[in-house]
Amino acid sequence: MRLHTTTVLSLTALALTGCSTSSAGSSDPTPSTAVSAHTDGDNAPASAPLSSAALAERLLDERDLGEDYIRQPQRAERHDDISVIGCPALEKLGGEAAVGGSFDFSHEAKVSFTYVGGGGSQVSEELYSDTEAKLSKGVGRIFDVMTSCPTYQVLVGSTSVTVTAQKVLAARLGDEQWSQWLTFFSGGRNSILKQTAVRTGTVVVVVSGSPGLVDAHVRTAVAKARVVRSTG
Repeated sequence: MRLHTTTVLSLTALALTGCSTSSAGSSDPTPSTAVSAHTDGDNAPASAPLSSAALAERLLDERDLGEDYIRQPQRAERHDDISVIGCPALEKLGGEAAVGGSFDFSHEAKVSFTYVGGGGSQVSEELYSDTEAKLSKGVGRIFDVMTSCPTYQVLVGSTSVTVTAQKVLAARLGDEQWSQWLTFFSGGRNSILKQTAVRTGTVVVVVSGSPGLVDAHVRTAVAKARVVRSTG
């Protein structure tokens, strides 16, 4: 099962390109804007998985965030030689688990923004839809794996990154919620990333980036993901 987004591998690519000495400088762990090829069932009932097109309409946009946010263009996938040291559970996922940048769920949509009012801090949102059971099991498993080792190392090519991971409490915003802090240390610099996931029915909302920006926008993201569009 490919579970890309919350693996340390894709987050390490973020840390290497966006390290700073302050937690406000955290960057985006996913390609900036992407929608999977699935387009069926745009007006699916709430109990059924939503299509990628329907999810894309529920993503945050500049009107939700404010004038200090700029949408990032989609970036090409990274294909670094990546390996994990010191965390057997993560090692089992393998290096390939990061380069795709997404969970292996049926439908997905993604977007990311730079907050120009905060030194280039970034925040990204991903929406996934599948059966409730598959979403619950898949997201829960990855968050458990990501925080199973308090400290470990990741090699991206010839660059070594020390990662510390910690579960944190998440506000009750949906049927289930998960949250974690990841701190990356490399070359004397550090970057802190927060990632919060909320399942509401057959949709999972994942907001990642600078901790302050994640906390500021996760409620809006969940509320927008819940909107039921009229079929009229």
